Amino acid sequence: MERLQKVMAEAGVASRRASEKLIAAGHVAVNGQVVTELGTKVTKSDQVTVDGVPIKREPLKYYLLNKPRGVVSTAHDDKGRRTVVDILKDDDVEERVYPVGRLDYDTTGILLLTNDGALANKLMHPKFEVEKTYIAKVKGVLSNHDLQKLRQGVIVDGRKTREAKSKLLEVADNRQSSRVRLTIHEGHYHQVKRMLKAVGHPVIKLHRESYGPLNLYGLASGGQWRELKPNEVKQLKNLN
Repeated sequence: MERLQKVMAEAGVASRRASEKLIAAGHVAVNGQVVTELGTKVTKSDQVTVDGVPIKREPLKYYLLNKPRGVVSTAHDDKGRRTVVDILKDDDVEERVYPVGRLDYDTTGILLLTNDGALANKLMHPKFEVEKTYIAKVKGVLSNHDLQKLRQGVIVDGRKTREAKSKLLEVADNRQSSRVRLTIHEGHYHQVKRMLKAVGHPVIKLHRESYGPLNLYGLASGGQWRELKPNEVKQLKNLN
């Protein structure tokens, strides 16, 4: 048996917290009976409805996408822009998956999409500190002092960032730009861009090359994707 709000989240109805609000407000029924108790548990044979509409319990799916530039990391976009979910739908993926976290519109790289609400919430929770590695092309050339500041943490919006790993990868011949690898364990808004700007090197291009144990090996740029292997899903669920 599983908690009702978890089943609703995994069915793509809403996040677990939003599902709890629906339950408390009397919008949810189990086998025809309205329930408002958040501790309610259901089995696979129970029929769950939201405002009279049965929820569809889909099999849990996990997809890894090499996100292209110019695509938004959301399931729907009010401005009509192409989304990461649209990329999978073009290849007839029917499950209502959504991205775990976000990459900026102009940022490329690794992105996980799933309909497993429990795992998504776990991976996005700050306490799990999922390691994420980025390659950034920045203005100017980072000095050893700049790299050390990034490792120790910099002040962004009045808050010091956590310790990070940083390495200078390449310097342009004209020394007008350079490439750096930055590994962080946080996921605040525009964090990598703000960290690099804080040391005087605004980002020109940004690419995320790994997420926890996952990388982009075998996935071409421009929106290629694949389903995660069972051992990869297990690795994500075992992160702590």
